[in-house]
Amino acid sequence: MLRSPRPPLPIRRADRARTPRAALAAALATALLLLGTGGALPASALPASGRAAADTTAADTASGSALVKSVQNTTHPGAATAEHGDTLNWTVQYRNGTTGDTPAPAVVTDAIAGAGGAQTYVPGSLKVPPGWTASWSTDGSTFGPNDTGTATVAVRAENPVARAGGTEVSPLLLAPVQPTAQATGGDGYTPVLYRTPTGEVQAWSIYHHASPAAAKVVCSSLTTGQPCTGGPWPRPLNGAAGPLGTGNTGDLGSPLTSKYVLDPEQPNLLYYPASTATGVGIACLDLAAHANCGYTALAANGTSPSSANSLAGIAQVGDNLYAVASTGQVLCLALPARTPCAGQPYGPVVAPNHDLPGNPNALYQGGLTTVGDKVFASSAPMSSGSSAAGPPAIGCFDTATNTTCAGWGTPHTAGPSSAYYTYDAFTAYDTAGHPNGACTSTAGGATVLTTCYAVDGTPLTAPTALSALSGGTLTFDPETVTTDSGTRSYFPAWGGSGGNGVTICYDWTAAAPCAGFPQPATHPTANNGVTRDYGYRYDSTTRCLIGLGDAGILFSMDPATAASPCMHSGATVTLAPADFYCDGTTGHVQAYTRARLTGLDLTHLDLAASRVQVTDPDGTPVANPGLAPDGTVDLSGIDPAAHPALTVTAQLVLTTTGDFTATNHPMLVVEYRGDAPQVCFRTTVSADCATSKVTNTATGTDATGALTSNTVTTAVAPGSGCQPKVSVEKEICGSANSHDCGPGGPGPWAKTSPVGLLGLLGTAYWRITVTNAGPVDAAQVTVNDATTPACRTAAGTFALAAGSSRQVYCHSLLLALPLKNTASANFVAANAPAGTTPTTTAASSAVACSLLCILAVPGKE
Repeated sequence: MLRSPRPPLPIRRADRARTPRAALAAALATALLLLGTGGALPASALPASGRAAADTTAADTASGSALVKSVQNTTHPGAATAEHGDTLNWTVQYRNGTTGDTPAPAVVTDAIAGAGGAQTYVPGSLKVPPGWTASWSTDGSTFGPNDTGTATVAVRAENPVARAGGTEVSPLLLAPVQPTAQATGGDGYTPVLYRTPTGEVQAWSIYHHASPAAAKVVCSSLTTGQPCTGGPWPRPLNGAAGPLGTGNTGDLGSPLTSKYVLDPEQPNLLYYPASTATGVGIACLDLAAHANCGYTALAANGTSPSSANSLAGIAQVGDNLYAVASTGQVLCLALPARTPCAGQPYGPVVAPNHDLPGNPNALYQGGLTTVGDKVFASSAPMSSGSSAAGPPAIGCFDTATNTTCAGWGTPHTAGPSSAYYTYDAFTAYDTAGHPNGACTSTAGGATVLTTCYAVDGTPLTAPTALSALSGGTLTFDPETVTTDSGTRSYFPAWGGSGGNGVTICYDWTAAAPCAGFPQPATHPTANNGVTRDYGYRYDSTTRCLIGLGDAGILFSMDPATAASPCMHSGATVTLAPADFYCDGTTGHVQAYTRARLTGLDLTHLDLAASRVQVTDPDGTPVANPGLAPDGTVDLSGIDPAAHPALTVTAQLVLTTTGDFTATNHPMLVVEYRGDAPQVCFRTTVSADCATSKVTNTATGTDATGALTSNTVTTAVAPGSGCQPKVSVEKEICGSANSHDCGPGGPGPWAKTSPVGLLGLLGTAYWRITVTNAGPVDAAQVTVNDATTPACRTAAGTFALAAGSSRQVYCHSLLLALPLKNTASANFVAANAPAGTTPTTTAASSAVACSLLCILAVPGKE
């Protein structure tokens, strides 16, 4: 049947005696809900009286903070009411009306009225602004960080550093990283730096040469100087996807020298080399979720004469990850599907090492690096554990052809005998900073021996930086950093003349040891110099090196002077104003305004050496604004339409660490001008036809106290599955006795009276049967009968339960025959909102005949 238009969405006022703030909230909600498109209404679109009310509220109340609730129908956009089964998007706008610039916690809680009954939370639908943390509850009081799906009865958003206006992101400036023992110490290897969406800087590491069962992954927060939440650390690594376990319950072993790759599309995913009892492959670790995200086997152990017991660290070329097994074979994993590349394992490019069968997890002695689309691997086939002993060598694999590189038909030697061994393979650069070959440094002789080859396989002059180290010194893969001043490599070393841990710096641009950097550089302020360095990571935001080693000590180092701790600070953050809104409409954002430093005594800042960079999220430069003496940066000249998101990086040089205390937390605040931010979630209206409305109210707290939003009630108009099926049957009595034609009379009742019954004129007796076949009750039922108004009067207005009928009896004096009398009925569903336009049934007719009546039985109309 035809659907009737739906009335405007009503708003139930919880309390008519309202504060100005509550009145403003209600006025805004009314405006939002009457837009027709289901869109949000910016403050500038309020009528003059509404804007005045907003100004008055901010001035006259103890707080200008407010929560404003609205709803949009996403199933039927623009509809003023909902239908059973519709999806609703509930939005609460939080306006932080505090004064001053002191950040304070803010919490918005939204209890889902009728959760699981009248409406059900849509899993994954909760959206919170940047800087806010989402949580879910199944009991309305206990909230957790995981989406609880359709069992959710309340949602929450929290911001520990909410500020006036609310249109900003404010990550913490990283304090100079002090020497910190990793959780439980241990044989930590190269750190991996990860910035969480909230701006926390974490250092992750995986203990090297650890057995599969051993707990081996550790997370340390550089922001707090403490172990990351989610401990205890270390935790085991497993091939099956799922949360990190506890204890020595892993099934993935780690190699001797590891290199890692962060997913270019999802930087929270870390890929690392791993071994099992049956082979080797590449595994995935989700740094954001603290979870295993799978393992892909790439080579089985194999049997005589050579076995894939372990592998060198992985490297990325294009969309593939490459590794080299202890058999010398090249392994390949295709991203993003994480499936083995076609045809892999590829042929060996170096001699096998530590490849004796029956020794799963035996450690690969060597390293891996890349130059363009070429993968280089070093291998040290020592006499102990290798199927064939030999001197260290370097091999090259061409990823374009999946074969050995031109000029590399056989591996090139990198040492005089099998008594030499290596832990590294690193890329060489020319004085212009272009990669031009690969090198490895070997121990075993009188001094460290570094051997390099160009991409075409010809010998390449090796850097001299490591040659001063004694032959018993262990050197590892360098961290190579390219800045405005050139390209430098920082080599970790210990043992021999490296003692308890040193750093060697080589300047490729100058083709000489780094000027101004001690050679070698010790770390006396980090654990009294006992670091036994394995690897470094350069943090491009703070411009510091973060180191880790065999002693399990995280420490920072100035890449220019080797000073530790590195007296730099900084933060990087992406501001995307559209992410603060979730009502599906546009026009919320007006302009970028500024970035600024807070909580920092600017006299403790070397302003000349500090800078702020502004780019698009992909790194394309947008501006290099100056950092003003007051710690602000002007962003007002950047068009938000042309640049819908900005990445702002502050790189600061400090003169003291005194501003970073347990109670003072310096921040980088990046702001824009726009409407107040929003929190949204979705619910599905129950299919139960008894549901006639859904309602929602948000509550919250901030520095000003408790907050309560307006209450929004959405009427639910019965959809097609919840409409009564009402029909009408019109009949005439065929008896000459009027007693047979009244209520309960036997009739007979027919569609046409017998010929001659009424003569030329007479009284016709009519019966109208109204039937409701369900599935719901009908209300406000009336009868239409233009020919016989008495029938409408006799029927009156009545309700008709599902599955029931009602008969109406009436009569009329006929002055002319034949006469065709037609009736229908109007009705609405019992749960229809007030003001719903009635539906009209199909018509039904009966005919009163005279002597001249042509016999014909009319059909239903």
